[in-house]
This record gives sequence, C-alpha cells and structure tokens, in this order.
Amino acid sequence: MATTAPPRWDLTPVFAGLDDRAFTAALEGVYADVDRLVALFDEHGIGATAPRPVTDADVQLLDTVIGASNDLQRRLRPVNAYLYGLVTTDSRDDAAAAHLVELQTRTAALGPLTKRLGAWVAALGVDPFVSRSALAAEHEFALRTAADNARHQMSEAEESLAAELAPSGSLAWARLHGDVSSQLMVDVAGERVPMAMARGLATHPDAARRRAAYEGELAAWETVAVPLAAALNGAKGEQAVLNRRRGFTDDLEPALRVNHVDRATLDAMTEAVVASLPDFRRYFRAKAALLGHGGGLPWWDLFAPVGAAAERTWDDATRLVRDAFGGFSPRLAGLASRAFDERWVDAEIRDGKRGGAYCMGVDGDVSRVMMNFDGSLDSVSTLAHELGHAFHNVALAARTPLQRRTPMALAETASIFCETLLFEESVARVLDDGERLALLDTYLVNASQVVVDIHSRFLFELELCRRRRRTALSVRELNAAMLDAQEAAYGDGLHPDHRHEYMWAVKPHYYTPFYNWPYTYGLLFGIGLFARYRDDPDRFRAGYEDLLASTGMADAATLAQRFGFDVRAGEFWASSLAVVTGHVEDFVARAARCDGPGGVPAAG
Repeated sequence: MATTAPPRWDLTPVFAGLDDRAFTAALEGVYADVDRLVALFDEHGIGATAPRPVTDADVQLLDTVIGASNDLQRRLRPVNAYLYGLVTTDSRDDAAAAHLVELQTRTAALGPLTKRLGAWVAALGVDPFVSRSALAAEHEFALRTAADNARHQMSEAEESLAAELAPSGSLAWARLHGDVSSQLMVDVAGERVPMAMARGLATHPDAARRRAAYEGELAAWETVAVPLAAALNGAKGEQAVLNRRRGFTDDLEPALRVNHVDRATLDAMTEAVVASLPDFRRYFRAKAALLGHGGGLPWWDLFAPVGAAAERTWDDATRLVRDAFGGFSPRLAGLASRAFDERWVDAEIRDGKRGGAYCMGVDGDVSRVMMNFDGSLDSVSTLAHELGHAFHNVALAARTPLQRRTPMALAETASIFCETLLFEESVARVLDDGERLALLDTYLVNASQVVVDIHSRFLFELELCRRRRRTALSVRELNAAMLDAQEAAYGDGLHPDHRHEYMWAVKPHYYTPFYNWPYTYGLLFGIGLFARYRDDPDRFRAGYEDLLASTGMADAATLAQRFGFDVRAGEFWASSLAVVTGHVEDFVARAARCDGPGGVPAAG
C-alpha cells in the first residue's frame, strides 16, 4: 500500500497569490490603518505628558485606541503570516521577500506607538482608566505592562528612528542569516544536499553517514562564517546600544520583561538546571557506550538512533499524534485532524526551505505549521509539539490581539504538554527493551537539547552580549566562546574533540534576544502541568484551556499559581527535572542490558 508523502501546506485559503486582489487590498488596508493610527496619536498628543486627572475624553480616547489597535492587528496577522510562510519555505521567492521587507518597514511605526501609549498611560495612571472603562479593564494587563515598560524607553523621536532603522539593521541581519542558511549546500560524502537535509542526517541509522553529514556541515558553515559573524555582530551591536540607551542593566533584562518572568525565577530555574547536568551527562555516556565510543559522545551521534526504532512514515506520524491527542480530549484530537485535513502542515524537506520548525497563527483559530519531516521519532515528536502550539491558538481565538500576546516562556506550555502526551502514551505501550530504549532516547534527546544545549546557548549569549558591548567578535572568537559554553553545559558527556563550534551560526534564535532559556521554562512548566494532569485528569482538563486562554493576561508566576506552582522556588524546577532524570535512570538501566550494537538486543 502506498504511503502518503510529507505534505506541503496550502496557503490559498489565506490568499490566492501575491497578485490576488484580496491580498493587495489587505496589504493596502494594513498600511492605511497604520497611517490612521499614527495620525490619531499625533492629533491627540498621546505620549509622554505631565501627570493630571483623567477626563472622560481621555477614557473615550483610550477606548478608541484599543479598538483601533486590535482591528489593525487582526488585519495584519494573515498578511504577515502569508508572506512569512512563503519566504520561509522558499527563500528564492524574491517577490514575497520584497513584500515582507516593505511590510516590516511600513509597520515599524507600531512599536513606537506602543511606547507612546505606555508613557501616556503611565503619566495619567492605569487605575482611573480601568475603573471607568470596561474595555480598559479587559486589557488591564496589557496597559499595566505598557506603562511599566515606559520607564525603559528613549525619547519619542529616538524610538521612532530606531524602529525605522530596524528593517535595515537587526531585521536585515536576521534576514541575511535566514537566506544564507536556507540556501547553503553541504557536501556529504560526495553528494550535495541542502543544509536542512544534512542536519536531518544526524538521525540516520548509518554511523558513517552521520559523521560525513557532521563533517560536511562544519565545512559548509566555515564557508559562510564571515558574513554570518558580521550579521550576528551587527544584530547584537544594535541591541546593546538600544538597551544601554533605554536604561536596562544588561542585555538579559529586556528578555525577562518581555516574557513576564522575574530574575529570581530565572535564577531558581538555572540553578536547578545546573544541578541536573551530571544526570544528563550519564545519559550521554551511556548512549556513547551503546554506540561504541569510549567516554563522551561525538557531536554527530547526539541524535543517533539507538534501540529498535523503525522509520516512521507520514501516515504513521499522523496516526500516532491523533491517538495520543485522543487520549486527552476529543477537542485536541479534532484539532489534529483539522490540521491534516485542511493542509495546515508543510513537512516536506526541499531546497530553499529553512530548517527547524514553527507554528504561526493565521486568522482566528487557524494556524500553519512548518517542519522538516525525515521519518525519525524526533520528527513525530516535532509534529506533536507544533500542533500543541496550534491548539494554544485555538484556545486564544476568542481573545483580542492585545490580550493574546503570549510571551515565549508561556508560549511553549501547550506544545511541551502535547509532546509529553505523545511520549507517555507511546512508552506506556512498549515493553520490549530495544523499542523502549528508542523511545526513551528520542525523549531524552529532545529534553537534553532544551535543558543542556539551551543552557550552553544561554551561556554563550551572555558572554557574547558582555563582550559585544566593547567590540565585535571574530569567527575564531565566536567559535571559542561556543566551545567554552558547550564544555560548561555538556562536560564529559561530549567528546572534547568532536563538538560543534559553529552552533552560533546554525541557530536563528540569537537574532531574537535570549530566545533560549524560555524553551527550558516551557519544557519544565509543561512537565509540571503533565504531572498535575496525571494526578487528577478531570480537574486538570477543566482548567487547562482556561490557562492557555490567559497566557497573555498575567505574568508567569501568577499563571503558575493557578496550579499551585511556585516558580520562584527551586523545588518546582527540581521536581520537573526529576521526571526527566527518572527517564535517564530507565535509559541507563536498559542500555546496560542491551548487548547488541546501537542498543539493539543481540539475536538468539
């Protein structure tokens, strides 16, 4: 029976094409809305002002601003999603790229408007507005956040200039990284393949193929290291200047504020992560022994399959996800079916398509998922993860755009929960050592990436930001800083001579400041939620979707308290990590019983 190939998504329900009249009208409508909103702010002098009593006219004006801002964001969302979807799946689509740059340029004024509104509300006081306006009360968290952020902004003219320059600065550097990395070809044992495909070979069953892909990848990154170093230095240099001018203590503080996480919470989580690193290193060494290595794992075998895991077809992946989601709720299973039936997912690997995966909201409760499906268990896990984001979008659909602005630390809640559902459902059914070992390894690969590798990226970015405030870093210095960070995180779990010095070039995350530790927060928070689900499924289901619907309406600590979590205490993070390290114990014990190569039980 023929199997279904990994699909391409269908964007035509959003717009039929770049020459579609509906697209042109939507684009022009967004630009007109931006101009009208700017004019509204200018006409009424919304911005920094002297404190004074709030008038009825002020209340009416704020209601008008909130309504207009929400309407603009509703119109902007599908236009931005459509163009981003085209560009990230075909970096050679110059027309889409040009439209996206224009969109970024024409909407750059929105950032300064948010800052002007924050300064205005901060001067007049949030409480009078909330007490006199139902609309303001519904958007209280967004207003308080904007008012609080007003303490860290430059003058209106400077903020406007920074926003206008961003498409030619940090956004351009990020776009360069995306274009270069998506078009980069890799020589793998004489065969030229796209970078995304080469990186996907990290899960190939043939060790020689994995090593050839790793060596080819490093060689390919070396050929573009100079422009990518310039891009990273350019983006981080701009961020450092703006952060200093806005009065932040360091380059980490803005990311904490954006994620509504305080430093005490991050410190508690980081301390728990560091305490767990020896357990992860035991996993790496046990896996290295299964694969015939003495000491730590070489980088090319970090993602190597072990145990007895058959390659999964796309049909297998969709069935496994549907089954796991169905065990939780019909609504979650229905979301998966809808995504497959309506062709929300682009899973095919092809030249010009960016690596990695993401889910983006398009309109209402509709999403699109981009991933690169290679038949591995990890790909199946990625599918469940990204559909978790889509379910989160469904839960947020009734919220206004200003209410649904979810920080990344909380944006991973549903995705990690769904990924955990898939793993726990799968591992509970498997008794065979070889198959269970494969499932455990897939889970631990992902967990170690989010805990150990993310910690290395966090350490690297801290060092990068510290040094970039003084000078630009050369390729050699970036490589050395990356290796130092990997040593601190992986320790003797990795082979000292076979690490990945170009990980700074691989990841686009560095172009969004500290787009790393929130993943760890999301993983451990999601695991904590799963533990509560397992303790009392019915009670958990009753509050879960409400939690997802509220992720843009409170800070992280407040939302965690709904389930009895104190995220400022190390005990919470340690308990979530204990779930992961419990699976390490299982893996190490089963690995010791597998006497065949790669963790496959010997015959006979």
